[in-house]
Amino acid sequence: MTHPNTVTHPNTVTDPNAVTGPNTAAPGTPSATAEPLTLRRVHLGAGGPLSDVRIESGLVKAVFPAGESPHADGRSLDLDGRTLLPGLWDSHVHMVQWAGLRRRLDVSGARSAREAADAVGRQASALPPGEPMIGHGFRDGLWPDAPHKGLLDALVPDRPALLISMDLHCAWLNSPALALVDRGDHPTGLLREDECMRAMAELPTAPVELTDQWVQDACVAAAARGITGIVDFEYADNIADWTRRMNSAPVPLRVAASIWSPQLEAAIGRGLRTGQTLDTPGGLLEVGPFKLLTDGSLNTRTALCHEAYPGAVPGEPGSHGLEQVPPQELVSLLRHASSHGIEPAVHAIGDRANEMTLDAFEAVRCHGRVEHGQLLALKDIPRFAELGVTVSVQPTHAVDDRDVADRHWAGRTHRAYAFADLLDAGAVLALGSDAPVAPLDPWLTMASAVTRTGDERPPWHPEQRIPVAAALAGSSRGQRLIRVGDRADLVITDADPLTADAGTLREMPVHATLLAGAWTHGPSM
Repeated sequence: MTHPNTVTHPNTVTDPNAVTGPNTAAPGTPSATAEPLTLRRVHLGAGGPLSDVRIESGLVKAVFPAGESPHADGRSLDLDGRTLLPGLWDSHVHMVQWAGLRRRLDVSGARSAREAADAVGRQASALPPGEPMIGHGFRDGLWPDAPHKGLLDALVPDRPALLISMDLHCAWLNSPALALVDRGDHPTGLLREDECMRAMAELPTAPVELTDQWVQDACVAAAARGITGIVDFEYADNIADWTRRMNSAPVPLRVAASIWSPQLEAAIGRGLRTGQTLDTPGGLLEVGPFKLLTDGSLNTRTALCHEAYPGAVPGEPGSHGLEQVPPQELVSLLRHASSHGIEPAVHAIGDRANEMTLDAFEAVRCHGRVEHGQLLALKDIPRFAELGVTVSVQPTHAVDDRDVADRHWAGRTHRAYAFADLLDAGAVLALGSDAPVAPLDPWLTMASAVTRTGDERPPWHPEQRIPVAAALAGSSRGQRLIRVGDRADLVITDADPLTADAGTLREMPVHATLLAGAWTHGPSM
């Protein structure tokens, strides 16, 4: 039987102009004039045959059994039995936040509000006068004490200090930071959901030029891990921002730029449609989906659930989480965006939010995605495939959230992060990191999906583990094969993911990455 990640060697070169669809190179890309390249003695896909692969004009031009390529022109690289895979995508990133986080204080290891505040105080004492103290990664869902502005004020009274939660759904500010966002009278300094997002948008930011450089550095680091594309859900005018970046400097990734509500009408007015390639150097920017939120998150206990959270009084506001959009409004938004060719990507974490979202997709009958899909009613698991709705999941959350889920979703975790059940029901999974919630590293993402553990503990709900091949497909926009005529967005690894142990898969050594046939990491960089 032929392995699903391999192709039969062609006897002739296929005309790339005959190939259509999303894997065809966009006209006018820089790779159209790139030097031809032959990759020799490389395994074609995970577990695939040893092959020679010819790349011309940014496309996979031909594939031959190893040693049988007739091409002598252009550059030739002997890869000594390494593995060639389709380029990897992270299907859920907040790129500016990830780029900035790489320079912020990490308090993810704090076991209490007091411990996090102490770390902030130590870091602030080393900063230049007046510079804000910014940290990230706190998880208060398991803390014995509550975050409060007074804790931060006692240690950092003279400069703005704020911590952003691991799930991005709440922020903890001291009094000077609250004053900056005109919330000086806030009783606790812990802002959640809309209030948090509005405050973050109002905070002073670094100059655009500096932020763009941080993003560029983060893109280079992503390419070094085999990433060739991302779907960016930054809360911003992403199309404008990425157009500026790509026109200013070469970007080593493809980007699908999401649209948020404030930009929706302008996008419709321009006639933009999801998947459309925009006029930027290399044709690397495409219109992404329309992002909207139905609920909050698990850590903040705002994910909308059928059952009340432990300790909450059923029927009281917030006892079951937070409904961000009423059902009828959700239907209206999906219908409006999809009727203009812009596919929705709906944030839904709790089981009630997911049910409401699937009901809306069923009413509208449009293509789209559910972002996260973390807790599902059993009856809703088959509906994703039935409705043709992609589930965009972040497997590292299952590893990181296991203790919080065991506490706040007790008795329900058998249907949380239910990746195997979704696959068995025929759903399409798109894997991502949700960076900065988890690192932008596709191998950590895949290892989390395959092993369901990130430490010495046994796998959490091991029945929901998925095969490596499925994780690879979910990390490459569903592309399992390397086919003649495809764009030469490729990653070369030193180990075969199918035979790698868990540690090697998580730390996968990436030899090189190509984007439209040009090196973004590796041999000629």
